[in-house]
Amino acid sequence: MYFCPLFSGSSGNALFCQYGNTRLLIDAGKPGRQIEEALRSIGVAPETLGGVLITHEHSDHIHGAGIISRKYHLPLYATPGTWAAMEGKIGRIEPGFRREIQAGRDFYLGEIGVVPFAIPHDAADPVGFRLYGGKLSIATATDLGHFSRFVYDQIAGSDLILLESNHDPDMLKANPHYSAQLKARILGDHGHLSNESCAGALLRLIAAGTGTVLLGHLSGENNTPDLARQVSADALAREGIRPGRDVRLNVALRDRTGEVYTIREKGSSF
Repeated sequence: MYFCPLFSGSSGNALFCQYGNTRLLIDAGKPGRQIEEALRSIGVAPETLGGVLITHEHSDHIHGAGIISRKYHLPLYATPGTWAAMEGKIGRIEPGFRREIQAGRDFYLGEIGVVPFAIPHDAADPVGFRLYGGKLSIATATDLGHFSRFVYDQIAGSDLILLESNHDPDMLKANPHYSAQLKARILGDHGHLSNESCAGALLRLIAAGTGTVLLGHLSGENNTPDLARQVSADALAREGIRPGRDVRLNVALRDRTGEVYTIREKGSSF
């Protein structure tokens, strides 16, 4: 399987995955042209995509979804609640390209098995995704107010996981541009996962066999890539886990296309 975080952050999200001849996106939260350019930068023609999986209706996940769907005749896959919440935001989607999915009901998109699972976030009907290609699997879990046992059960054992490391709580609390209400929302059980909470989750996931971890959905104002990685690396080091040797730990960036990760049956390709 191949995976690339085209963009991951509070300003927009779009993730690429391929298995066999099937190529898809998870979310399209940047302008269509930026997504097209990011795909071409990794050698992927947008017209070769098979569809777009939508996690939820917030703009940083759907900004370019309508444009991409109409231009390249791509189906959009979203839960009924997400469809209802985003219809007025993405423009008209032809009935043939509107696909409804349900959390807990797996399906195939080409050669890729897709398992949507419910996530704790303040959206209409949000989901994360676990994607299967043969015996391999990749999971994405962002926009998590907390890392629940249910979410753990859905993604544990994945070969590669992109997990939210959204903010540093102290930076968030001291941010003069955020209202008290917005801070409470982000810190709440249906907001976003902090660096520390992410690090605790990673320890459990790595113990369950994950070999590659990407920290994603970083806040542009309340976090930095170096800080997010350091918090997780320190937590792993305290348990004797060495990033770069025992596990691959990287950060998916907000404003720059990441590397393409190749996942093979014997584990991640370092």
